[in-house]
Amino acid sequence: MASDWNRDLYIKACRFAAQAHLGQLIPSSDLPYLLHLNLVSMEIIAALGVEAGHDGDLAVQCALLHDTIEDTDTSYDTIATIFGTRVAEGVAALSKNPELDKSQQLLDSLHRIERQPREIWMVKLADRITNLQPPPIHWDVAKIRRYREEAIEIHTHLQSASPFLASRLAQKIEQYPPKT
Repeated sequence: MASDWNRDLYIKACRFAAQAHLGQLIPSSDLPYLLHLNLVSMEIIAALGVEAGHDGDLAVQCALLHDTIEDTDTSYDTIATIFGTRVAEGVAALSKNPELDKSQQLLDSLHRIERQPREIWMVKLADRITNLQPPPIHWDVAKIRRYREEAIEIHTHLQSASPFLASRLAQKIEQYPPKT
């Protein structure tokens, strides 16, 4: 049986994320940032539909809130008060540490994610699946290659969380340029 999730908690998290990210756009686009968050949650919901044993509420809420600490003025304490400590811990693990050099941020985040429940791992997989769209036209080949290599690193670290999402990410990596 697939993993279930509470629709009311989804709506609560979606409304909160919409307000927190109000006016924010997906980088290099004119699309509202809420679209990205909904695409990440859609990947999570698809995985929950075919995989049993996941805490669907934790996964869905963290999918919708995963960028609130990193990209808005929302604090850990606010997330913990409204959504609980488990969700706040997950969102914090998914957030880059701005005090670290950019070259260290991904590995640091992956190590913090690996200390979280598997549902948080799933959110990171779903986030990168969603982000592996055609790269912005202003990215050079080196930047595209680094982004693809980061995706491979995410897959390597977190693939055991969800066979469904791991397969989706592997497919997206294979399709993402450049392969050489």
